[in-house]
Amino acid sequence: MSFVTGLLLIDAPASALNNLGNMPGSMTENVVGVKHIPTREGNYPYVSAQAFRYWLRTTLEQGNWGWKAAPVFRESKIAYTDANPILYWDDDLFGYMRAPSKKTEAANARESSGLVAEGTLTAETVTRVSPFRVSTLVSIAPVRLVEDFGTMSRQEGNPVPHGHQFYRATLQGLLSLDLHAAGTFTYAERTGYLNLDETRLKLAREMALEHLAKDKAYRLPLKERLTRVHALLEGLAELGGGAKQALHYTDVSPDILVLAVTRGGNHIFGHIIGAQGERPVLNLPALQEALDVNREDILSDVYMGWVRGYLDAEREKLEAALGEGGLLAHWKDRIHLIHPREACQRLAQELEAHPDWMQ
Repeated sequence: MSFVTGLLLIDAPASALNNLGNMPGSMTENVVGVKHIPTREGNYPYVSAQAFRYWLRTTLEQGNWGWKAAPVFRESKIAYTDANPILYWDDDLFGYMRAPSKKTEAANARESSGLVAEGTLTAETVTRVSPFRVSTLVSIAPVRLVEDFGTMSRQEGNPVPHGHQFYRATLQGLLSLDLHAAGTFTYAERTGYLNLDETRLKLAREMALEHLAKDKAYRLPLKERLTRVHALLEGLAELGGGAKQALHYTDVSPDILVLAVTRGGNHIFGHIIGAQGERPVLNLPALQEALDVNREDILSDVYMGWVRGYLDAEREKLEAALGEGGLLAHWKDRIHLIHPREACQRLAQELEAHPDWMQ
């Protein structure tokens, strides 16, 4: 099977992108901390995978790629999407879990959402393993957490003190998209693979989806599958989101985005970025090894999306390595050093030219 394999870096020069709530024992009672991993070396700020997926979902819903988001229903103690990957692109690519509801609870949830007619009836628990996988976004090096102190002083009387943490860091994340699973929906009696119950199976038959009897699956037409994957890639390049943007406006679109289609789901680019102090550096020997050792498993060209003005000295190292006599000269025809948006567009074009990668 083939996977889109990617690595991204986000520059967070003074940010608090994912927070953990009030911190007990602080100087004031109202201090908001940032999520971080404490180690002996120091603190590694991070953005949870849940937050990152929320950013991407929201970006896709607000973009111009025709993204069809599933309605979300809320009952007393749970919330869930419609869990219909045939109709909704996020249910397809991000996965879901939905159990049957009592008729009155389900009806009330749909009615309160204003989507009474659109709710798909669910007779048994349906689950779908997410074809799109992401890591936690973690700082490449330990950094010092800064606590900023402020007051609310626009009212009469004493000022109200408050505070929050922020940091200066470079966040790195890994991602993977299972191209076989995108637009392919199974009905095997296994947790994560019963994507379609009888209601959804009936819809698949009515829409004349391709039946893969051996795999116990139905599949959307190739054009529709590629459209969904293309939209996901475009949204990734224009990613928006993050907490504390009113105080620490941070552009969270990737400054570096490495993409390729690989055979198998193991990540090959996870160690190509190192750190010198708190500064990211490109580990050229690690990149060369990743490319050479996995040469037979790299199906597409390799797209190095890199924003000019960000780590220009490291970019120049890569350009020199791709030049005549350089460490990566034998890869010069297969590595494209371009903007992250162009990287996503070029990879999408290559996917269209190789439908076998979607099998």
